[in-house]
Amino acid sequence: MPEQGGSPRHTDIRAGGWVARLPPAWRPYALLARLDRPIGVWLLFLPGLWGILLGAADPRASARLVVLFAVGSVVMRAAGCVVNDLWDRDIDRKVARTAGRPLAAGLLSTRQALAFLGLLLAIGLVILLQLGWLAQVLGVASLLLVGLYPLAKRVTWWPQLVMGFTFGYGAPMGYAAAAGRVDPAWVTLYLAAILWDLGFDTIYAHQDREDDAVIGVRSTARLFGRHTSTFLAVVFALMVVALVSTGVAAGLSGWYYPALLPVALLLARQVWVLDIHDPARCLALFRGHREIGLLVAAAILIGRTLG
Repeated sequence: MPEQGGSPRHTDIRAGGWVARLPPAWRPYALLARLDRPIGVWLLFLPGLWGILLGAADPRASARLVVLFAVGSVVMRAAGCVVNDLWDRDIDRKVARTAGRPLAAGLLSTRQALAFLGLLLAIGLVILLQLGWLAQVLGVASLLLVGLYPLAKRVTWWPQLVMGFTFGYGAPMGYAAAAGRVDPAWVTLYLAAILWDLGFDTIYAHQDREDDAVIGVRSTARLFGRHTSTFLAVVFALMVVALVSTGVAAGLSGWYYPALLPVALLLARQVWVLDIHDPARCLALFRGHREIGLLVAAAILIGRTLG
């Protein structure tokens, strides 16, 4: 989408590729659900994977939970995007990166979006009913976070922290589904997920920092500005501490701790190479958290199976 001067706007919408091959009536729904950008599904799914692996269910039960959480992540991430875009459609029209979203651009009506949301929540309910009672209770409670997250940017400088509680919720849900209990490992794993999300969403928010300042939207990117690298260094260091504490609380083997070293190194690299004035680099760093999350999962699996 060109700006008035002819230079391209920065956007992360991918209307081409496989989305362009969908029937025309389906394409706005795919874009509304962010199916063109699966990184969000990964970042929602990975904390759940951590929890499932940490919960130490038997392999067959774990595999079943992984499949359920993978499908659930696609569905609930889509639902969260619909809720977010319903709240933000007027704001999105004023932000270069989001002006092309289906609701902001008028490709879908509010009524169509609400009907789509109802379908997604119905599918999510079917998946939730396949889990144990504790995970079901936690899943129902998560809807409050999904609904409130889009409001956070209007009332606090810390919407990325609220996002951390929301996107990181898969960690305690996965652990509860696999282990059927709540204990200190449940708490520290959730804390690690919250800090992780706070960090990578702050990086992501730097894409919109200037537009957000004009329209009055708050974020940790705006709050910390040129001090973001220092802030991220603290956040990611605390995340690693929380992951180490999780290993201790869960009784993981000694192999778990050296397996966390690649995670710590990649997080340190993110802090080192961050350029808050380069939206494309911020987006690339944000996407790099899929590999970081997979390495955390690998470390937990190593700690559970070796030693």
